[in-house]
Amino acid sequence: MIDVLMDVESVPFNKGFYSVDMTFYFAVQLDVFQLPCLTPTAVDGLATFNKKVILYGSEGNVNVFTSDTSSSCNPGCNYGKDVTPRATVQVVQPICLSCKLLDCCPPRDCAISIPMAVAGKFDGCFRPMETTRVVEVTLGVFSIVSLERIVQMMIPVYDFSIPDKECVQTNDDPCELFKRIKFPVNEFFPPRLNEDDCEVEDDDSCGCN
Repeated sequence: MIDVLMDVESVPFNKGFYSVDMTFYFAVQLDVFQLPCLTPTAVDGLATFNKKVILYGSEGNVNVFTSDTSSSCNPGCNYGKDVTPRATVQVVQPICLSCKLLDCCPPRDCAISIPMAVAGKFDGCFRPMETTRVVEVTLGVFSIVSLERIVQMMIPVYDFSIPDKECVQTNDDPCELFKRIKFPVNEFFPPRLNEDDCEVEDDDSCGCN
């Protein structure tokens, strides 16, 4: 997995809904056998996949101004941001399901638009050319697409609780502390059996104390 390019646009006549167009770029390495008895040659290639989803991202009616030094304007300047939510996609490592070599009849142009950030991952350059054979790769991809928006949250704040009573100092004598403990009378006598706890089975009498 190299990169995913995303474009977010609002859906007409459906307020709060946005379409997310995603282009996945995969680096594929193939073992090419020129002859049956020769050692295969590793060939690096590029595979792409397009996916579009429509998600609910709510509405934003305010402009956000911030001092972002990474913006295109001068460092420290304020600028109004778009109210469109930000799209994120989480992708696990793709699984190769199949790989087939197919003939193209008639020959077709396999030129695709490749961003510079993706093309820089490979040696050489991608040039448009007509080909008679292509490699069809089937990849299994698990992904989660979401829309994110900065929102304001109100959280209740409570004042500090300052004690208004002084701490009572106690005597460090353990005997004095023991004298203030209530005598545990119930610990010395077994509990009585209540009348409601008696059960009569097979006409046997139950003795209650």
